[in-house]
Amino acid sequence: MTRKQRRGLLIGLGVGVLSLAAILMMFAFRQSIVFFHTPSDVVEKNIEAGTRFRLGGLVEDGSVARGEGTFVRFAVTDTLKSVPVSYEGILPDLFREGQGVVAEGTLGADGHFVADTVLAKHDENYMPPEVAKALEERGVQLGPNATHPGGGESKSGYGSGSAYGGTETQ
Repeated sequence: MTRKQRRGLLIGLGVGVLSLAAILMMFAFRQSIVFFHTPSDVVEKNIEAGTRFRLGGLVEDGSVARGEGTFVRFAVTDTLKSVPVSYEGILPDLFREGQGVVAEGTLGADGHFVADTVLAKHDENYMPPEVAKALEERGVQLGPNATHPGGGESKSGYGSGSAYGGTETQ
């Protein structure tokens, strides 16, 4: 085998190994990507039961019901639609009705979202960017004393700020 043939073989093997690595990485990422949806998206897109995603919006007023131990039920709304959520674990200290929240988990066959992670907004000037953008696309005005299509007023303003905190169960 000549030097030129060896070099061509090594280049071909290198390209093949890199291609295989790229394909394997894409499959790994595909399984771990978690999409973000608002309650209106969940209702309109008919998301399959068992699908893992992040549900973001506001904790609906009057929806928080605490059960035995650390079990809690609440509803997440974008002021147009709402999705019932259940969570087993310790909620962030800043979790409360009317505030921004992102819950990660799976959708049940009955349309009930079972969360294994709940993130709450961190301070009165912050909402996760994807939640704020999704709410604004639905016609929800953000800011002090904003009125919403579903009625009611915003309890605080949203803008830029620090990160949001949360809890996670294993």
